[in-house]
Amino acid sequence: MQNSTILLLLLASSTLPALIIFLTPSRYVLTRNITNLSGIFSKIFFVLLLFHGLAHDEVYSLSFAFTPHSSIVLKVDTLSMLFATLSSILWLFTTIYAIAYFKDTKNQNRFFGFFSLCVTATVGLSVAGNLFTFFIFYEFLTLTTFALILHTQTVEAKKATIIYLAHTIIGGLFFLVALVVLQSVSGDVEFQSGGYLGVLSDASPLFLQAIFVLLLIGIGVKAAIFPLHHWLPSAMAAPAPVSALLHAVAVVKAGAFGLIRVVYEVYGVELSRSLGLLDILLGVAVVTILFGSIMALRQLDIKKLLAYSTVSQVSYILLGIALFGPLGTIGAMVHLVHQGVMKITLFFCAGAFAKLHNIKKIDQLDGLGKVMPFGALAFSIAALGMIGIPPTAGFISKYYLALGAYENELLWVLGVLALSSLLNAMYFLPLLYRIWFLAPKELHTQQQEKKGANLFLLLPALVGALLSLLLGVFALSDWSPLGLAEKIVELEYRR
Repeated sequence: MQNSTILLLLLASSTLPALIIFLTPSRYVLTRNITNLSGIFSKIFFVLLLFHGLAHDEVYSLSFAFTPHSSIVLKVDTLSMLFATLSSILWLFTTIYAIAYFKDTKNQNRFFGFFSLCVTATVGLSVAGNLFTFFIFYEFLTLTTFALILHTQTVEAKKATIIYLAHTIIGGLFFLVALVVLQSVSGDVEFQSGGYLGVLSDASPLFLQAIFVLLLIGIGVKAAIFPLHHWLPSAMAAPAPVSALLHAVAVVKAGAFGLIRVVYEVYGVELSRSLGLLDILLGVAVVTILFGSIMALRQLDIKKLLAYSTVSQVSYILLGIALFGPLGTIGAMVHLVHQGVMKITLFFCAGAFAKLHNIKKIDQLDGLGKVMPFGALAFSIAALGMIGIPPTAGFISKYYLALGAYENELLWVLGVLALSSLLNAMYFLPLLYRIWFLAPKELHTQQQEKKGANLFLLLPALVGALLSLLLGVFALSDWSPLGLAEKIVELEYRR
């Protein structure tokens, strides 16, 4: 099989199932589920194939002209595989969860069709080889995710969709302007380690700084950086599988991943540092981290709390990039994966709480551990991971970010990390206290007798919780997210 063919099959493994699902009559539930799962396992197979080839120095690339001045470029590197693996595996968990969550509801074909197209966009972003290709998939992601947010078509869902589109369309315009201006002076250059803008010796620092700010706004919208975050809490009007997808796999991770590409493979860390761009990024990250945590403290709704937690936690990735050093960069890249696994687990649990027991508010969690012990356990492990308690995956991320701050003598950043973890504990530990130490409410018992437990709502959450532990315990393995992040950073700083 040609290497370029594998790249096309990687994208087709979610695009073709989407088309089949759209064309399948809604009553053929088994056909839809088999199509979904076949696509998922096909994509995971192609990701593993690419991993194997990359380990044996295979080169995977595909390029063709889209316009006289721009090309579609698909290319695989270790960073691509880190993001593509995260997307593919979490797609499997979310699909199993969504099949159970949406059982006997309407418009499932529409949901799963757009869901599969969303995965195409996310994996396309991971293998985009230049800024133009990244922009194409970035906008395709907007077109596929807005339909998922709108899925229930309630008043709240419609308002959330309008807010989301307003933010992402405006962000897309900023991105487009930056792309056009950048390509007018640099040409259609592929992503490359160390960046490619350093060769523009005649470009003024002010020009490069202005383009970076445009890219930060355009891509940072999806990363929900402050003050461009408003769409994310609003989008919690969407069903739990959509919330899980937005926070852990698709939109916010696409924004963070895009900023990694911009800093390391468009500008390069040396140029970014000399222009003061990392200082801008550091300031945005710190403000967003603290703002998100403070806002989470004020929430009464479980999903809204988790949404503001995401606003805060995703900016840890930006913080690691801005620290300018190998250890901070490792922390950023490994948090891209670890936060995704922990956050999807929390949303799986929140959805199960609401679906099985109609629990949506924090004050309804009392005694849930006695009524729904496995779901409560999964939620607790992921929440402790978000705080950064060892030996969870979250501890590994924060440990490397702290090392990165110490490495660069940014002791005040250590204070920010400590304060953020304290705030994390302040909004998660009261939830765990309610779940495990307060008496169950009558509502729980009645709902339990009426509905019972649902294995396929709880199983993805339990697997996510287990991964949240295993990624911490086996972090030193060569093929763990930490091991892959170390390989990526070694290549970057060896350059």
